[in-house]
Amino acid sequence: MSISVSQRMPREWLHLILAMLAVGGIGFVWHTYSGGFTEEEWSKWTPERLRRLLLGPEQIGCYFCCIWAGLILLSRYREVVRQRQAFYLDLLPLDEATRILPEDARPYARKIDQASQRGGPFILTTMLRQALTKYAITRSAADVSEVVRTQAEVEQGRMTTSMGTVNYLVWAIPAIGFLGTVRGLAGGMSMAGVDEDNLQRFLKAATDQLGTAFDCTFVALFLSVVLMYLLLSVQKGEEMLIIDAQSYCQDQLLLRLYDPNPETQSA
Repeated sequence: MSISVSQRMPREWLHLILAMLAVGGIGFVWHTYSGGFTEEEWSKWTPERLRRLLLGPEQIGCYFCCIWAGLILLSRYREVVRQRQAFYLDLLPLDEATRILPEDARPYARKIDQASQRGGPFILTTMLRQALTKYAITRSAADVSEVVRTQAEVEQGRMTTSMGTVNYLVWAIPAIGFLGTVRGLAGGMSMAGVDEDNLQRFLKAATDQLGTAFDCTFVALFLSVVLMYLLLSVQKGEEMLIIDAQSYCQDQLLLRLYDPNPETQSA
């Protein structure tokens, strides 16, 4: 089987690399001629400041959700890669001129079952097996097309539903960051009303609380952006898998079926 367009390496990666090179080049030139960061600016990033930025309680909660969702997405990606192996199995005749008769449907279905036992189950082999079984019973190519379409919708719905946990975690990360923001703002507001003698101490403590608030927001939004990109990439891979399976059934099966009663279909 020739590799379809959706199976080839997407050009988004090339565009991403070009964008990174462009932005990196502009940033490098800008910092080179502007002098870059001063020593005073670098001195602000002490180990204590980095610890408060990256290791607050809300940040740790965001890391937990991000790693959990990332592991789920990794398993989903590996499943898509495994499902892709079915396109290279010997499932149907390679000769495009070969016609498939109703009497051939069950032997081909058994052959597909045997092929799918090695590394299966596969979405593609399930579609082909159900389509051939329907063809053996009804002897109608139109019914086979409907079976393929229905099975594709079932598989797509199953993939969408099983992604619910990841969708929740993607939503939960900014929510946890917002909780940290509220905690920091509330801590800063609670220090209001001090007398003048403690004004300097109040300003320092309030500034620290505001820093905590914005640190939580920064980490949560950054993780959310990264995780959302990974989620969309995996969902795109799953959708392309279903589309390619339908295309395979259309090209390798439906166009080869012999309809003994074509006048019934056109009636």
